[in-house]
Parts: sequence; structure tokens; C-alpha cells
Amino acid sequence: MTDWKADIEEATGDFITVARLARAPGGPEDIHVEYLAAPHTPLRHLPTGKMAVYGFWHGGEWLKIGMAGPHSNARYTSQHYNPNSAGSTLASSLLNDPRMSNWPSFRPSAPRDWIKSATNRVNILLDSKHGPLLLALLEAFLHLRLRPRYEK
Repeated sequence: MTDWKADIEEATGDFITVARLARAPGGPEDIHVEYLAAPHTPLRHLPTGKMAVYGFWHGGEWLKIGMAGPHSNARYTSQHYNPNSAGSTLASSLLNDPRMSNWPSFRPSAPRDWIKSATNRVNILLDSKHGPLLLALLEAFLHLRLRPRYEK
């Protein structure tokens, strides 16, 4: 079983090297990591002037990693908890996964409750002044590095 916080600490450290190699703007001082251990409360807003890559972890694996630009508050705060809110949400992925029937605490009628109670969430915040390319690079790096279950 992996340690979700160690995964992120190591990955963000390596990402700083990748960003430098790409001659991307910013440095370690521009990355802020928030850890929300299960049970967690969904966030109310994306901080002003920030963009984020976030992830959900459960049972030794990353489930979903996504990104939200500085004007994507709903994506950051609420869409992943509701299967009908947008395309490609954690809630809809869980409902479409037959393996979830093996989890006695998972109720298809309430994926939001399970996500809040059973998953750890990480938010990696970047200054929005660095632009969408850096955000996309971080998301792609974490997809390759952490191999979340519901990312193709």
C-alpha cells in the first residue's frame, strides 16, 4: 500500500525539476499543497489568483486526478462529488465501476457521501499568473506518475 502524502511530496519535488527542464516559470515557492484526509469536507472555493491540480486517493491507489483553471470553481469544489454535474467526474466513474459493488460502504444512490467519507483529497495550488501550460504539465505528469484508476 502506498502512502498518499509521500506520493505527492515526491512527485511535486520531481515536478519542479521537470518544470525547470521545460524552462517553465515559477519555482517551489509557487506550489502549495493541501492534504484533506478522509473524511474530508469539499472545498467552498478555489482561492483567488490560483489554479489547481487535485486528486482523490483510496485503498492504496489514486482514483482521479484533475485540474481546474482560475475560473473553474465548480470543477474544483463540487463537480466530482455529483455524477450528473459534468462529464468525467469521480462520482460517475465510481457508479460505472463494477468493482465498487465490493465496497459495502459504497451506495450507488449516494456517491458523494462515499467520496467525502472514504477518500483522501490533495490540492496542489499554483499561481495562475504562470498560465495553463504549467497547470496542464503538472496534471499530465501526475497522471503518468501516479496512474489513477479512472484516467485513460
